[in-house]
Amino acid sequence: MPALVNLDGTLVAPGDARVSVFDRGFLLGDSVYEVVRTYGKRPFELGAHLARLGRSAERTGLPLRWDAARTAREVDRTLQASGAGDPAPPGAAPWNVGERYLRIVMTRGSGELGLDPALAANPLALVILQPLVGPPLADYADGVKALLVPDARPSGADPSAKTGRHVPHVLAVQAARAAGAHEAVLVDGLGRVTEGASSNVFAVLGGRIATPPPAAGILEGVTRGLVLALAREAGMPAEERPLSASELEASDEVFITSTVREVLPVTRLGDRVVGQGRPGEVTLALHRRFREHAG
Repeated sequence: MPALVNLDGTLVAPGDARVSVFDRGFLLGDSVYEVVRTYGKRPFELGAHLARLGRSAERTGLPLRWDAARTAREVDRTLQASGAGDPAPPGAAPWNVGERYLRIVMTRGSGELGLDPALAANPLALVILQPLVGPPLADYADGVKALLVPDARPSGADPSAKTGRHVPHVLAVQAARAAGAHEAVLVDGLGRVTEGASSNVFAVLGGRIATPPPAAGILEGVTRGLVLALAREAGMPAEERPLSASELEASDEVFITSTVREVLPVTRLGDRVVGQGRPGEVTLALHRRFREHAG
């Protein structure tokens, strides 16, 4: 299946998708977005993602071209047009084979150059659809490496809004890749873990699950919230609390969550081995519960 773009309601091939160079999403990162995946070709937790898209738009004062109902219809129309028959990448996790990755983007629009939002007109909406490529099955069996990276996001930024302003995250991922790591884990100036560059971070210490709270400066991931709910339903002690980098390094287990990764074990933090150096029982149990929930 080739990639497909829904540009303001018109379905086009990626090479035919045209956005003005004056669009503020392109020039200023003045946009909000969500990433959605499918299971069985159906969008997963779409309502939660669209609700967060609305909150991000509200917090940034960005007018959305489509409301939630229209966006859901356009997502469905794009999926229906995407066809089938994706080849399975070697070593792919079976729950990812044939599934779709969708990025929903809303920009403030285009207009005269300048920072004033009043200069913008014609808000833009698009849905980018591609075959989903998640971590290979081996990463779930063996775990991945993460790197602790200073959190370089500007003070005053609102982490609860999912916007197009991502340069600090890009640089964090660059540092992680240079160290051979799968993900960058951000650490603030007080030595506290905030989040991954594109994930939420969890630790297991003495059988208790801990993850940084919203006040730590995180984007509350949809998968993060679902994993917390699944843990509590199973009677697993799970709390949102400040988590220091030293605690994370001393944890029995570490895992990250995101839409594409689900629940992914971390078995190395830089040069340090996490726990026994293999995915732990709590992480594996939570991923099993997530897989059952996702179907």
